[in-house]
Amino acid sequence: MVTKIAIGRVVKILCWSVMFGAGGACATPAIVDYVIDGDTFAARLLFDDGIKIKVRVRVADIDTPEINGMCESEKVMANRARDRLVELMPVGTVVELVDITDDKYLGRIDAGVILPDGRNLSRIITDEGLGRSYNGGKRMSWCK
Repeated sequence: MVTKIAIGRVVKILCWSVMFGAGGACATPAIVDYVIDGDTFAARLLFDDGIKIKVRVRVADIDTPEINGMCESEKVMANRARDRLVELMPVGTVVELVDITDDKYLGRIDAGVILPDGRNLSRIITDEGLGRSYNGGKRMSWCK
């Protein structure tokens, strides 16, 4: 019998098997395949045993404007946020994913993203005014 399992749980199981007995938090390396928008990208998760999982990653704790937004100003801001993500993590960049959880969409995960230089991606996006803090619930409009 085949069952569906949320990708975040699979990642945690693989991460725990690698970290068993080592203690501490688990960071999962991922190679950026492409950026979708200001808070979502596609990547290949890498594990020591050679397992690779393709997944879409939603950057945790932030909300950015939507590419197909409700108004022209939202669309402009969305393109700026997406372009900044492309600058910060071009295709092939290896980032670390932390605090991985299942997203509401099957096949996508939520995760904190640590750039190769150690900076937190969510913090950069919010500090630069390209996104805002988000912890779930109803999202606020980007249109004025």
